[in-house]
Amino acid sequence: VQLQASGGGLVQVGGSLGLSCAASGITFSNYVMAWFRQAPAKEREFVAGISRGGGSTEYADSAKGRFTIWRDNAKNSVYLQMHTLRPEDTAVYYCAANRFFDYRQSSASEYDHWGQGTLVTVSS
Repeated sequence: VQLQASGGGLVQVGGSLGLSCAASGITFSNYVMAWFRQAPAKEREFVAGISRGGGSTEYADSAKGRFTIWRDNAKNSVYLQMHTLRPEDTAVYYCAANRFFDYRQSSASEYDHWGQGTLVTVSS
């Protein structure tokens, strides 16, 4: 199983950035997908989740109205578009796959597979 995240980088405050995560080795449509992030000296936190079919999404309060998660099951990929970025969005962003829980699952321990992470740095 491999989840390959990409798209991180350096962006100015107020800017936008899109992340991608390509999955292999799993039946992608059987998995809830999510994005988490981890800032230095902080715990990993849930950012957004999406149902297996893509019709339902869940966001952390910090992401609502600024971030959008979607997936393309034909491409075995999940995406996170981020707008109006803030310095506090600076973190390593991880995609994760969850076989048994629903898209609102925000506990990292319930996710079965993880990508390697991609760094997002928002500069002021």
